[in-house]
Amino acid sequence: MSGSLRAAPSVPAGTLDVLRRLFGLMRPERAWMSLGLALALLSTLSGIGLLAVSGYFITSMALAGAGGAAINYYTPAALIRLFAILRTGGRYAERLVTHDATLRLLARLRVWLFGRLVPLAPAGLGSLRSAELFSRLRPDVDALEHTYLGVLLPLPVAAVVMLVVLAMTLIYLPVLSVPLLLLFGCAAVLLPGWTLRRGAGPGATAAACSEAMRSLASDALRGRAELSLYGAEEAHAERLAAESARQYQAQRQMDRLQALGGACVTLSAQLATVAALLLGLSAVRGGALSGPGLTMLVLLIPAAFESIAPLPEAWAQLGATLASARRVFALADTPPPVVEPQAPSPYTSRHDLSLRGLRLRYHEHGPWVLDGVDFDLPQGRRVALVGASGAGKSSLIGALTRLYPYQGSITLGGMPLDAWHGDDVRAQIAVVEQRPYLFDASLRDNLRLARPDASEAEIAKVIEQAQLGDYVASLPHGLRTWVGEDGLRVSGGEARRIAIARALLTDPPILVLDEPTEGLDARTIAQLYEALAAAMSGRSVLLITHRLGGLAELVDEVAVMRQGRIVECVPVATYLDRLRAKEPAGVLMTGAAFGGRRALDEFEDDPLPRIC
Repeated sequence: MSGSLRAAPSVPAGTLDVLRRLFGLMRPERAWMSLGLALALLSTLSGIGLLAVSGYFITSMALAGAGGAAINYYTPAALIRLFAILRTGGRYAERLVTHDATLRLLARLRVWLFGRLVPLAPAGLGSLRSAELFSRLRPDVDALEHTYLGVLLPLPVAAVVMLVVLAMTLIYLPVLSVPLLLLFGCAAVLLPGWTLRRGAGPGATAAACSEAMRSLASDALRGRAELSLYGAEEAHAERLAAESARQYQAQRQMDRLQALGGACVTLSAQLATVAALLLGLSAVRGGALSGPGLTMLVLLIPAAFESIAPLPEAWAQLGATLASARRVFALADTPPPVVEPQAPSPYTSRHDLSLRGLRLRYHEHGPWVLDGVDFDLPQGRRVALVGASGAGKSSLIGALTRLYPYQGSITLGGMPLDAWHGDDVRAQIAVVEQRPYLFDASLRDNLRLARPDASEAEIAKVIEQAQLGDYVASLPHGLRTWVGEDGLRVSGGEARRIAIARALLTDPPILVLDEPTEGLDARTIAQLYEALAAAMSGRSVLLITHRLGGLAELVDEVAVMRQGRIVECVPVATYLDRLRAKEPAGVLMTGAAFGGRRALDEFEDDPLPRIC
C-alpha cells in the first residue's frame, strides 16, 4: 500500500523559533551578509565620526581664533577627509553588497521552497489554489528579505554604535552615561519590542488580506464568464472591496505604529541631547569638559539615535514577515503524500502492468474514486479505456504514475510499483494529458523537454509520427517558432499533437493517451491513429477516449470503467459491434465527440458482468 495523505505538522509559533529557522536558511549566504554588515558598520561609524570630528574641529578653530592660540590643524582635517571618503564609499559598497546578498538569499529560498513543493505535487497541493501557491513562492518569499535588511542588519549596527557612543561618553562626560543608557534601552529595546507585539496582528492581517485579494482576483479572471452568467460580478466585487478595506485598516494601524515608533525615537534623541547640554555645560563651567568636547558630544548623540531610528519601524513590520515565514514553513513541512523508496529502482526487462484491488481517493475522508480496480496490461498489449466522465479514468493514470497515494497492488514488470522512484516510473510510462502544458519557448525546446539530447533526425521522426509535418512546414520559423505561454499561439489539437510527439521522443515502453484526438477533425484523427499504430508497434498502449472511430486500427481490447471499477474487458471488435447495434447512425465512423459520449453512456447503463 502506498503512503497515505497526512496533515502538515504545526510550525512553531514562537518568534524566536521562526527567526532561528530563517537565519539557518540564510547560512549559505553568511559571507556576503557578513560583508554587508561590516560595510554598514563602516559607513555608519564613519558618518558619526565625521559629524563628531567636524564639530570638535570647528569649535576648536573658533576658540583658537578668539584667543589667538595655536592648534593642530592637520590631524582633524585628515580625519575629516578620511571619514568623508569612508562614509561615501562605504555607503555605496554597502548598498551593492547588501542588495546582492538579499537577491542571492531570495533566489536560494525560492529554489529551496520549490524543491520542497515538487514531491508534494499534485496530491499534496490539491487543497491550494494557484494564487495561493503563487503567494508562497513570490510575495511570501519576498517578504522574508525584511529579516536581513530590517532585523539582522540594523540591529548589530545599532548595538555597536551605542557601545561606541557610551564609551566616548564615559571618557568625556561619565555622568551622562546613565541617562544615555536608559534612553538607549528605551529606544532600542523596549520600543522595538512594543512595536513587534502591537504590529504582529495588523501585519498578519495585511498579509492574509493580500493573499485573499490575489485569490479573488485570480478567480475573477478565470471565472469571468461564469460570474457574468449568474450575475455574481457585483457580489464578487464586494468581497474584493471588503478584503481591500480590511487590508487598508490593517495598514493604517501599521503606519500609525511606525509613526509613533519614529516619534518616540526622535523624542529620546532630543531628551538625550538636552541632557548632554545641561550636564555638559555644568562640566564645562567646572573645567571637567572642554568646549570642543561638549560640541562633539552634542553632535554625537543625535547621530547615534539615527542608527536606532529604523528599529521600531522594522520590528513593527516583522509581524507580517513572520506571518509569511510561518505560511512558507507550513507548506515546506508538509510530508510528501507519496513516499519515495530509499533503495534504487529495480531493473526489469519486462513491462507488464498488473493492478489488483486498487483504491484511491483524493482526501482522507473523501469518496473512493477508484474502488477495487483489477486490470492487466501485458507488454505490447493495446487497450482502450472507456467510461463516462467521473468514472475514474484520469485517477487511474495518477495512480499508475505514482502521483497519488493508493491502496492495493500495482506491479510493473513483476515488481511492486512502490519500489520504483516516481521519476523512474514516469520514464517507463509516458502520459499525454488531456490538457498538455506547453512552455513559453520554441517548439523545438518544448519537444526537447522530454529528451534534451535528442537529435534533429529523432525530432523530425516524432513530428511525422504525430502528424505535425504539415503544421511545422507552415510555420514561418519552423521549429524555432515560439508557442507562447501555455501554448497560447497553437490550437488545442496542435497542442495535443505536440504533446504526443514529446511523449514519443522518450521512446517509452508504455504510452498512456488521455483523449489525444480532442479538437481534431475526422481526417486528422484517422491519420494520427494510423501513425500511432505504426509507432506503437511492440509497445503497450492505454488509450482513454470518448472518440470511438479508428479504435480497431489502434487497440486490441476495450476496458469499460464504471464508478471506479473496470467492469468488463472485451475484444475491440465485440465492443464496437455492441455500440453499432445501439447507435447505427454512424457515430463510430465519424467519431463525433458528443455522439460518442451519448452512445457510451447508454451502453454503460446496461448490466455488464465483471470479467477482468
